[in-house]
Amino acid sequence: MSDMYRTVAERATATFEVRGSEFLGHVTPADGIAEAEAFIESVRETYADATHNVPAYRVPAGEPSDRTPGDDVMLREYSSDDGEPSGSAGKPALNVLTGRDVRNVAVVVTRYYGGTNLGVGGLVSAYSRAVKDALDAAGVVEERPHRRLGVTVEYDDSGTVRSVIESAGVEFEATYDERVQFDLRVPLVEVEEVIDRLNSATSGRVEIER
Repeated sequence: MSDMYRTVAERATATFEVRGSEFLGHVTPADGIAEAEAFIESVRETYADATHNVPAYRVPAGEPSDRTPGDDVMLREYSSDDGEPSGSAGKPALNVLTGRDVRNVAVVVTRYYGGTNLGVGGLVSAYSRAVKDALDAAGVVEERPHRRLGVTVEYDDSGTVRSVIESAGVEFEATYDERVQFDLRVPLVEVEEVIDRLNSATSGRVEIER
């Protein structure tokens, strides 16, 4: 799990038409099954009026919180034709992810039927293209395995904690309510070091959920 892997840099959507049918390829980074399935559900809700929403993903089988450096990664691969002829949609979408050697990624291809049947060959081509175009739009990058940490502190310690997080150079979002919540995305090999630094800087007053 400490090895680099290929994934997408960000969420993206690519669109095109084939004989009147509109195809939208949606892609997102996803660190686990729950994150991938949440993305799929959100696309299905947003495009509930579409004829089909075809999902596929390649993600680690366990959730990020279960992983430690040195773990061997087992990938969970999933796809569904969502009502299209068997093998014409979901499998071609997944084959693009496999062929591009990308993981920690989820895709959904939305189709609005245009009145002309494309045939199995046409569908395979269209669903494959939708995923390829979405990957190109998002950008494929090399990444290290990450884990999300939830860090909660009182306001008095929030400045100190923010400084530690920023100096560590990790991705984070901050929410200021009754207390301050930081959502961190930390490279797996750096998790223990970041936790130690946060505890040390606050004399253990920080709450960390991993």
